Amino acid sequence: MNFFTLLDNYGVITIVVLSWLSLYFILVLWIFIYRYSLIVAALSYEKRCLETLLGGRNTLPQNSLLGSNLIGVDKKLTEPMLQYALDKAIKDVTIGLTFLAIVASTAPFIGLFGTVVEILEAFSKLGENSKATLDVIAPVISKALVATAAGILTAIPAYSFNLFLKRKVFELSTYLQLQINVLVSPKT
Repeated sequence: MNFFTLLDNYGVITIVVLSWLSLYFILVLWIFIYRYSLIVAALSYEKRCLETLLGGRNTLPQNSLLGSNLIGVDKKLTEPMLQYALDKAIKDVTIGLTFLAIVASTAPFIGLFGTVVEILEAFSKLGENSKATLDVIAPVISKALVATAAGILTAIPAYSFNLFLKRKVFELSTYLQLQINVLVSPKT
């Protein structure tokens, strides 16, 4: 099937919508895979950093997300400085999650837009023919609903991946906060 056959079967708007949703889908998968691998690696490392701190070591490893955000700071680690490092670390690991949320909320509407335009074009063509039977209308509407299906197919993984990554970020945030608690707790 070449482009012109596809253009005959679907309107220009529907092809643009399907292309847009395809790009969204590819970006959603890429963001999820990339962010998931980074967050899981950071989570694993921060667990080890917490275990080290609980084992009696009183200094924050430089490779920790907290430590890397405090490089160049010569002052004693205070709770506000550690909170700053935590906030910056969370900001850095959540890059891309907003895009997933945007795709999850807009993809169904983009698909619906393609469907509505395709149905409007189909009805205008059917209006030229006075024979509008179910045999004629059903395939046209079926073809028009492809854009809505593509929108939903794009939105579901985006929404699921966004929630999944948010949960991983929450776990990471918890480990970082626990490190802060250990660092600022009074030493006995």
